[in-house]
Formats: sequence, C-alpha cells, structure tokens
Amino acid sequence: MLENLPEYTKSQLALRNGQDKPQIWVAYLGDIYDVTESRLWRNGKHYEHWAGQDLTDELKDAPHTQKVFEKFKVIGRLK
Repeated sequence: MLENLPEYTKSQLALRNGQDKPQIWVAYLGDIYDVTESRLWRNGKHYEHWAGQDLTDELKDAPHTQKVFEKFKVIGRLK
C-alpha cells in the first residue's frame, strides 16, 4: 500500500537524477516514481525535464496526462 512507502526529502530525491546515483527518480503529486528503466529518461533527462525533482508544476502544460506515470512503480513519498 502507498501508506507504507518511505518518505524522501527533496535533497534525497535530487541525488537520484541519473548522474549522482544510478537510480533515476521523479516526483509528481507527492509520489516518487522510479523511471530508471525508461528509455525516455536516459541520463536523467526527458525533453526539457530533469530527473531528481518534483515535476508537478512543470507537467501542468505537458501534452500527456497523469496516466503516463501508471507504468512506473511508486517507490516513495515526497516529504
């Protein structure tokens, strides 16, 4: 269940940017998603978006909806 997920700070999330650590994580609406295996997030970048941060505000104008995150595992919550 999502209630039992660990919480991470923005600083901890920032380390999972595809550069500092091997994991590539992004946050959206308080959930943290592991996008490491996605070919679209190679090197921690997807178009003009960078991994290791909360993308909630950036994705308001994105061409896709929240459903794009359904294929990724929620691995934590943003503190």
